[in-house]
Amino acid sequence: MTSLVRPTHGRMIGGVCAALARRFGTSATTMRVIFLLSCLLPGPQFLLYLALWILLPSEDKTRTAW
Repeated sequence: MTSLVRPTHGRMIGGVCAALARRFGTSATTMRVIFLLSCLLPGPQFLLYLALWILLPSEDKTRTAW
């Protein structure tokens, strides 16, 4: 199982969609499209993105921690 970290390469803004795509085995573009389409629905999607951006560690920080 892949750990959920924001990658250092392939990011657009914060790397949240790229991290989720890597975790669920899909492309980052697909995950970004899903996120953008979900923003058309009512709900806290943008706040969830910001929370994940803050809470998910960056890949380069997890490498240096070990």
